[in-house]
Amino acid sequence: MSAGPRTAGARARSYLLSAVTLVLFAVVFLVPFAFIALQAMKTRQEANQLDFSWPSEIALISNIQKVVSTRDYILLTAFLNSTILTVASVTLMVVFAAMVGYVVQRRKTRFTWLVNLLVLAGLIIPPAVVPTIFVLQGLGLFRTLPGLILIEVAFGLSFSVLLFRAFMSTIPRELDEAAVIDGAGPLRVFFQVIFPLLRGVTITVIVVQSVFVFNDFVNPLYFLPGDENATVQLTLYNFQSQFTTQYNLLFTNILLITIPMLLLFIFFNRQIVAGMTSGAVKG
Repeated sequence: MSAGPRTAGARARSYLLSAVTLVLFAVVFLVPFAFIALQAMKTRQEANQLDFSWPSEIALISNIQKVVSTRDYILLTAFLNSTILTVASVTLMVVFAAMVGYVVQRRKTRFTWLVNLLVLAGLIIPPAVVPTIFVLQGLGLFRTLPGLILIEVAFGLSFSVLLFRAFMSTIPRELDEAAVIDGAGPLRVFFQVIFPLLRGVTITVIVVQSVFVFNDFVNPLYFLPGDENATVQLTLYNFQSQFTTQYNLLFTNILLITIPMLLLFIFFNRQIVAGMTSGAVKG
């Protein structure tokens, strides 16, 4: 008889917790996005007030036209550079991290601890800008897109390896052994047997790292200077200076460069959660 009230109370607490979570989500994510959208729809005079109010005149289309055409359509060049940077960096991250995670999880040797230490060091130790620039200059890759791609891969590889290694523990070793018995070599075992089973965590790494690389501001600023090498985040400098800022165009620019990654996150939200938690039980 007492189980009924307890169950109802637990259900009510669950609903209350869900409601509180939704409210916090709205405050943390939706309210700032709504503020950005409102400023992007205003004229320059109204946007300079930076208040949370509906515009008296919607100027979103004209603001978008001005943002896109600024400095000989540099935003289009920036989108192209950021797309190439993101696609190339994330592709290399997925391939390298999956291979490292497979080897570390499957082949335990006396050097495994060293590999794990290097992976953790990549997460803990902050990158050094000046030595990295010296290395890129020595390789002839400073101020080049391939050099920045290698930087993004190096900085994002540790987190990706941890995800792949955790997911790899959920795949039975019998699959590897059966493939070896059938005469498959190491590369064939990985790419034809193991890698197709990593779809969940692969989508997670692709989405998370794509958002990080596409929205990266510091690395392109340090390692890829120059207008011809501009990425989308660096175009924010077009509408702010030491003495004046065009807030309507600035927030329009922010809105334009936020929408692609926002849509990517919305469409693959379930896959991200599944990939992050897939290796939690056995990992």
